Amino acid sequence: MSTVNLGEVYYIVLRECGPKKASEIEEIIKELPIEIIDVTWELAKEAARFKAAHKLSYADCFTAALARLHKGEVITGDKEFKSIVNEVKVDWIE
Repeated sequence: MSTVNLGEVYYIVLRECGPKKASEIEEIIKELPIEIIDVTWELAKEAARFKAAHKLSYADCFTAALARLHKGEVITGDKEFKSIVNEVKVDWIE
């Protein structure tokens, strides 16, 4: 998960539930077997390529870019990712 996507989770929880819950979620995520990847210029350029070619949110472009650069997969239920299934592996959750 990129720091951009972690920031997105944080701001949504902060907005919906307040600072205490946002801090709790941050701690829970840190305990999960998820590596948090800082944004490098290489990652930002790859996200920009996705943004230029697809109708994805900028944060979602970082998800796609990270998956491509690390030969990983996107795990999502977000239908916006249908536009990139030919470029990165997408594992759909319901």
